[in-house]
Amino acid sequence: MSEVNKVVLAYSGGLDTSVILKWLQDTYQAEVVTFTADLGQGDELEPARAKAKAAGVKEIYIDDLREEFVRDFVFPMFRANTVYEGEYLLGTSIARPLISKRLIEIAKETNADAIAHGATGKGNDQVRFELGAYALNPDIQIIAPWREWDLLSREKLMAYAEKHGIPVEMKHKQGGSPYSMDANLLHISYEGRHLEDPAAEAEESMWLWTVSPEAAPNEAEYLDIEYKQGDIVALNGKAMKAHEILAELNRVGGKHGIGRLDLVEGRYVGMKSRGIYETPGGTIMLTAHRGIESITLDRGAMHLKDELMPRYAEVIYNGFWFSPEREMLQAMIDKASEPVKGTVVVKLYKGSVSVVSRKSPYSLYSLEHVTFEDDEVYDHNDAAGFIKLNALRLRLLAERKRKMNM
Repeated sequence: MSEVNKVVLAYSGGLDTSVILKWLQDTYQAEVVTFTADLGQGDELEPARAKAKAAGVKEIYIDDLREEFVRDFVFPMFRANTVYEGEYLLGTSIARPLISKRLIEIAKETNADAIAHGATGKGNDQVRFELGAYALNPDIQIIAPWREWDLLSREKLMAYAEKHGIPVEMKHKQGGSPYSMDANLLHISYEGRHLEDPAAEAEESMWLWTVSPEAAPNEAEYLDIEYKQGDIVALNGKAMKAHEILAELNRVGGKHGIGRLDLVEGRYVGMKSRGIYETPGGTIMLTAHRGIESITLDRGAMHLKDELMPRYAEVIYNGFWFSPEREMLQAMIDKASEPVKGTVVVKLYKGSVSVVSRKSPYSLYSLEHVTFEDDEVYDHNDAAGFIKLNALRLRLLAERKRKMNM
């Protein structure tokens, strides 16, 4: 690695990146530029600015990326109904390519030699950040302190912070090391502490966005969701920007206890990990999107999408957003989404979301064909030939089997 005089750090102001900031200054004797992405985490932003300034940082970037995040990353992903390992809505994964993109842009703007991140050597995020960065600038230098230093536990990080006078916000009332948390408009995640034991139930006081389903309102709430080309454009008849839509879905979903997930997932680096997630808005989006697709997508298109979705989810989870395979899959998904227009009504009640109504000007649903009443458009006798043709190979196989068993 060549000499590093200036480095752009992906900086949250939390324990890890606060320690990394000081460590970079001391270890590399380099000027540090901090970049904090506003992806909807809210009140963490101004404290991050204050901490960076107190640490002697002269160039502080805090960029509002909420609209770009939802419009250009979250919405395209949800057009595919993307779920990893059957449950995870990829709230952390989908934020990383945008952060990498902005890190590379700031490095160019500030003439920095390198970028740095706070992902550990055990996790997926190191892969996601670095694959994204190299895809956009193949010559960029990347510093990953967790792969260089000996501060390999939360306790050691806290001791380092105390030694150097770095303020640390405790995110847990009972003391000890804080949860490892990640928040953006799509989700908030929790790892670490007693959650490392997959047999231990998450404590109720941990949840920040959602009430428990038991404490949710006793009356159901109905939400009218309008789609155009596979993306939500309005809620209850009110047109809104992409990030405003997701924020509102989070609010109403959290109110009804929707979107809690306790998951043991297979990390890209090979190990199993247990994470707790709150994704109220995303959970509503997934259910509603499948609802509108059910009347606007042809069976062949829908089934093909469902076959390819796990591959698409894996591409995003593993950090290959800027890869040709993701772009190829996205082109197919976006083409399929062209007729996905209309409205869906969902019912929210005590942790559940269900579709109760759907309509579209491009609907493929034909009451004339599907009715149980008399109709003049469908000849039932046509089914006999259809069945015989499809049964031909089965009948031939059955005949062969009978001969083999003689």
